Amino acid sequence: MEPSARKTFNEKFTAEKYNELLALLNKDLENPIAFRVAETPVFLTDDFKSRLITAGNDIINVILEPDFKQLTERAIPDKWRLPNENDHPHFIALDFGVCSDENGNIVPKLIELQGFPSLFGFQVNLAKSYAKAFDITDEWSVYFSGLDESSYIDLLKRTIIGEYDPAEVVLMDVNAHHQKTAVDFEHTRKYIGTPIVSLEEMEQDGNQLFYRAGGERKLIKRIYNRLIFDEIEGDPAAFDKVVDIRQSLDVEWITHPNWFYRVSKFTMPFLKGDYIPKTQFLHQVKDIPADLENYVLKPLFSFAGQGVIIDVRKNDIENIKDPENWILQEKVNYEPVLHAPDGGVKIEIRLLYLWPNGDEKPTLAINLARLSKGKMIGVRYNKDFDWVGGTIAFMK
Repeated sequence: MEPSARKTFNEKFTAEKYNELLALLNKDLENPIAFRVAETPVFLTDDFKSRLITAGNDIINVILEPDFKQLTERAIPDKWRLPNENDHPHFIALDFGVCSDENGNIVPKLIELQGFPSLFGFQVNLAKSYAKAFDITDEWSVYFSGLDESSYIDLLKRTIIGEYDPAEVVLMDVNAHHQKTAVDFEHTRKYIGTPIVSLEEMEQDGNQLFYRAGGERKLIKRIYNRLIFDEIEGDPAAFDKVVDIRQSLDVEWITHPNWFYRVSKFTMPFLKGDYIPKTQFLHQVKDIPADLENYVLKPLFSFAGQGVIIDVRKNDIENIKDPENWILQEKVNYEPVLHAPDGGVKIEIRLLYLWPNGDEKPTLAINLARLSKGKMIGVRYNKDFDWVGGTIAFMK
């Protein structure tokens, strides 16, 4: 991490500036942000930025292979497989832990990946708010690929809205107005104009979908999908109460729900590169490693770290009844390289790609970062700490 920028930031940090940051972020919101925002952004060196880009390219190249769909057919659970899938994901998110290699170099290591949107709207406002509250100069940017705020929002519009009228495209999630990510929905609506519609608010007429605005029924031509099926997995009658979006409907998905499964932990055994931890489908492991303390077990069909076994024992592997639905992955050891006032903090950086229809490949656009002092990245492991939570990485 960039040492001079870190030193300057820490020396000038005050609780008052952090409170100003939170005030800026919560301004004009009906409800305050539902997740913790960290006291600091991350400042990347040019070298680490270059490593991140290389790591991302290695993964994107696999997704671009013509047989990628064939490789990932088994990734989609039958009950969540939707018709009318398009030929590429519109969003890709790659999560990298900041680690050290055997030579002591600070390197990214892939943790997870997903063909699903992240906080593409909120991160714009987060970057501006950090810059204002902490006087971060415009020599620093959160964007990749030569983008700035204006060209980034244009790319976001081209990806989500395309050639449609914004009123014909809805941002959809279950219970959308009360999600933890509702702040991202609000900023997305502000930047690109698409309305926010809960799954519960959608109406069906034949194979067409509608929503209501100002008492008028409006046709939906595109869905900017923020619904993760895992969130309704526990309710077998979920689609008895709302439109069953698994039907063949006259609507375009941005991105199609099948890509959530194709670009996921399921993809990791097919990846290779210096920044990819060794990963195997559990049913293809011929010999259980003697050094299991250096591995983690992950279920393929779960999210937010649920079901992960960190301290793996031989009997954990032997007791798994569906090994084809698990991966055994080389453990990634985060290096606490961010210097907070009370010690080191671990970092995870998410590269966010946008892939509008008509483009040959995705564009690396912006990033998201998370800070942790706990055993794992995530809210449940960091409840009692400060200088942790959601943030963003700035680069020269």
